Amino acid sequence: MIPVLHEYQLASGVRAFSTTRQGGVSEGAYASFNINAYCGDDPACLEANLASLARELGLPQSAILMPHQVHGEQHVCVEADFLSKSDEQQADLLDGVDIIMTPLRQVCVGVSTADCVPVLLYDEVRGVVCAVHAGWRGTVVRVTCQALRVMAERYRTEPAQVTAVIGPCISLEAFEVGDEVYERFHLAGFDMPSISRKDGKWHIDLPECNRQQLVSMGVRAENIQVSGICTYTHSDRFFSARKLGTFSGRIYSGIFRL
Repeated sequence: MIPVLHEYQLASGVRAFSTTRQGGVSEGAYASFNINAYCGDDPACLEANLASLARELGLPQSAILMPHQVHGEQHVCVEADFLSKSDEQQADLLDGVDIIMTPLRQVCVGVSTADCVPVLLYDEVRGVVCAVHAGWRGTVVRVTCQALRVMAERYRTEPAQVTAVIGPCISLEAFEVGDEVYERFHLAGFDMPSISRKDGKWHIDLPECNRQQLVSMGVRAENIQVSGICTYTHSDRFFSARKLGTFSGRIYSGIFRL
């Protein structure tokens, strides 16, 4: 099987993509392409799917990295010392992480989502790629801003030189929330008229929240690609935890330098 990827055109020398549900061997709510080991899928299917993705990307499986996310703002920088560690040591370093970045070539960093927002960042000048997992909790604490701060501190990234992708995620129309979630965004200082709408219950625009965070940090609006794909509406092509349940597959959004 060959995984069907939704690809993004950022620049020459970099490949960025999100996996779809097509082209794998997983079954049921994991059908058919899932490589996330934290959601209950059959390990044999995970291994087969990961192997096919590695072949498609032209990378060893060990170069496709995925953190165990916790809806926070912790980061890991993947450098030569990280790659020299054992699989167990790497897994420990990736546990509890929602931001993963690297300056290394041929190392794919990515995040898993199924309604949450995947944000991919590329600093062509410094040669750094980054993947961010922004669920609503991460969005409230501005995890995307934190990613850019870390890139600036560690690699001297200037946001004006960054290109960004906001991948498939739940849309404003589908993301219905209670008053308590609305209040979390309000108390965090978001411009509520621009990111929310009331239609019986409140709806929050997570991709717009993260787009605004990128712009607030100095990323040029014209350098931000928003996929506009709603995972809930298009759950036949992309995994949606709200539609399929928690025990279902995950999208992997990754980025690497060639």
